[in-house]
Amino acid sequence: MNKIFTMMVIAAVFVCSGFKFNDDQKPNITELHLNWQVMDNNYQNKNQALTALVITNKSHETLPAGGWKIYFNSGRGFTKAAVSNNALIEQVNGDMYSITPTTGFKDLKPGGSARIEFVCDDPVVNITDAPEGPYLVWDNAPEKGYSFGSYDITPYKPTYQGLITPEIVYDRNKTVTDIPADQLVKVFPTPVNYIAGNGSFSFSRKTDIVAADLRFSKEALILSNYITAIFGKKEAGKASANIISFEYKAGLGDEAYELSVKPGAVVIRASTSTGIYYGIQSFKSMIPAAALAKTPSSVQIPCVEVADAPRFSYRAVMLDVARNFQSKQQVLKLLEAMSLYKLNTLHLHLTDDEGWRIEIPSLPELTSVGSKRGHTLDSKQHLPPSHGSGPDVNNPFGTGYFTKAEYIEILKYANDRHITVVPEIETPGHARGAIKAMNARYDRLMAEGKKAEAEKYLLYDPNDKSEYRSVQYWNDNVIDVSLPSTYNFVETVVNDLISTYKEAGAPLPTIHFGGDEVPANVWEKSPAYVALKTTHPEIQSTNDLWYYFYGRINDILKAKGIRLSGWEEMALRKTTLDGQPAYVPNPDFMKEHLQVDVWNNVLGAGQEDLAYRLANGGYKVVLTCVTNLYFDMANYKSFDEPGYYWGAFLGIDKFFSFIPYDYFKNADVDKQGNPINRNIFIGKQRLTDYGKSNIVGLQGALWAETVKGPERMDYMIFPRLLGLAERAWAADPAWATEKDPAKSKEEYQVAWSNFLNVLGKRELPRLSYYNGGYDYRVPKPGISLQDGKYLSNVEFPGLTIRYTTNGKDPDAGSKIYTGPVNYNGGVIKFRAFDPKGRGSNVAEGGNNNLNP
Repeated sequence: MNKIFTMMVIAAVFVCSGFKFNDDQKPNITELHLNWQVMDNNYQNKNQALTALVITNKSHETLPAGGWKIYFNSGRGFTKAAVSNNALIEQVNGDMYSITPTTGFKDLKPGGSARIEFVCDDPVVNITDAPEGPYLVWDNAPEKGYSFGSYDITPYKPTYQGLITPEIVYDRNKTVTDIPADQLVKVFPTPVNYIAGNGSFSFSRKTDIVAADLRFSKEALILSNYITAIFGKKEAGKASANIISFEYKAGLGDEAYELSVKPGAVVIRASTSTGIYYGIQSFKSMIPAAALAKTPSSVQIPCVEVADAPRFSYRAVMLDVARNFQSKQQVLKLLEAMSLYKLNTLHLHLTDDEGWRIEIPSLPELTSVGSKRGHTLDSKQHLPPSHGSGPDVNNPFGTGYFTKAEYIEILKYANDRHITVVPEIETPGHARGAIKAMNARYDRLMAEGKKAEAEKYLLYDPNDKSEYRSVQYWNDNVIDVSLPSTYNFVETVVNDLISTYKEAGAPLPTIHFGGDEVPANVWEKSPAYVALKTTHPEIQSTNDLWYYFYGRINDILKAKGIRLSGWEEMALRKTTLDGQPAYVPNPDFMKEHLQVDVWNNVLGAGQEDLAYRLANGGYKVVLTCVTNLYFDMANYKSFDEPGYYWGAFLGIDKFFSFIPYDYFKNADVDKQGNPINRNIFIGKQRLTDYGKSNIVGLQGALWAETVKGPERMDYMIFPRLLGLAERAWAADPAWATEKDPAKSKEEYQVAWSNFLNVLGKRELPRLSYYNGGYDYRVPKPGISLQDGKYLSNVEFPGLTIRYTTNGKDPDAGSKIYTGPVNYNGGVIKFRAFDPKGRGSNVAEGGNNNLNP
């Protein structure tokens, strides 16, 4: 079975002697196994799915009919009563649900199976829709959860509208022209000016690095170390006939550079060390990937003349480490790839409902409580499981944080690569991790009789009876902004962050304070809110608390010389239009020139022009558009393709085709992949010339609900990050500004083919070996049955396709596809491979059936 369909829950701890729980028995690995399957994706002819959780008892003991619950995580909703009449499904909080057996559930004998069939509120689209991290809790020992021996997902072959089959993939891929590698531009992202010369520069361990200006000595060392990594250590006393030199040139932009490669010398010129660094990165991009796979004696670099500078000054990746944690090593690995492709900002989403991931020495509970996830129903010692992290607090992705020392190492590593790290502290919503950590602090100090100290950093009023549910279903995740203690908390966190950045010698130009998805009805019954109104007549409703809160946050940061950043809601004022709720740019903050990341341009949802409205209104805008720049969205609509899809399906084409100043122009399909009605753009604001001056850059975002581990992180980010890098760095392409639709389409297809060839023949092979290698997504090949023969192709020319006719999945030793394969019946499978032998998902043909 393809590994993408199987999620094994490791290290299951259950109870000795089967499922009887006695205090004098030691836990034992269970023999209880779970399987989830889709039964009907159009149940009762409605937009819902009938699914089943199958429990199989492989032990020698009976699972009793009751006395236990199963907990699991899911971002979907369910009917309460199981269709099988043997269980109830109830929401606990957030994405946690419980399954309680009812009288319809019978004792499960050894060797037997039981089915709990239940209805999902929506159809199943891909494997991300499956329940996550199920575990069992005994009623008479509710403090501990036990993982099952295994949990797997039965592959499903959907027939829903918009399904992308291998045949559709084949038709898409066949429009891509195969371009000889020697005809491709050798520098990536595409430089402003590139002139190919004659001859080549011989690059080897003997090459000397010369920094004519001492201000570039650090960059000289970086390149020298890279040469050593490729060729090995230089022999002492051996003079070289060729050199690479760095020269200062006045008048170039902060990130601009010139690169001259001639047979006897390479010269990189810039006005700043950042420009020199980017010149080095361009030189590195000219080194063939084969030089990274095996230690060469020398490498020939083709002669070129390059003059280059970025289009946008802010070229960012947002990495969420709060929902699921990633290690320091994985963050460093991302930073290295970002630097290679000249991205200059890492926005770290450090806190959320599901975790607090950075050490704040002044408030140790933030990490001692807020960084841990494991089974709990009160969140007093740690947070509950989310996103399938399971009952064990030692889960490496549910639990974890950066120590101050680790964060300083990240900052120094980024600073050396001319990358700024922007910390995000989510407020006032998405803050359950912080709230519960400060509750734990409160309880500890109250027990010590220190009431005033206990209340100093409290983030909620215990007498607040407001009832709400966030978009992610939490009912206790919003900071009470009426409390004075909230601002004690903010200032303390800010001061500790400043101290950490200062110790690292890294810049801290801005702190991101979130601001998104605060639900309705919050604060309405807060005594602190009622008290605040009496002293602040400008606060007439809870809506006014928004401006009060961010006004105070802005004042705190301004006093420390730091700019306030946030998500788009931070910059909006609630109002009404024709009696309906509406949002307009908040005039109170316009003069502050706050920076906002705008994600909401979901096609057909009504806010398609929000980024342009805010930029036209004077806000500094970072385009983080869900339609084109979200790494966590599934690549396309297929059951085996992981990721969310609520905003769009995002193949690398969506990143590459993004037009920052007019993203309406080539918007073609809605979030389900269906052709859009262009009437949705009638009445929407276009970007003015003034507004263009406020678009500071682009940001690709990886939200981590579905990202468990470094392999999945790499899969979701790469190679789409290269589409982001191209669009953020390179000049506006001709196809984006061409007014003739037919000519624009023709120019786009030429550029698209060139881009895919650059990736397939240069950059993906490089990423296979660079910095130890990246586990980028290898695309599933397309296949087509024509005249009794199977044809196959792949999105990136240059990757290898292999196939089998014996029903087994192709591996790195299977036959290489070189042309049409005769089909004589049975099952035929195709799979694409990277240079290291990592395979894609399998495209299966045979029996007149192209499976997704």
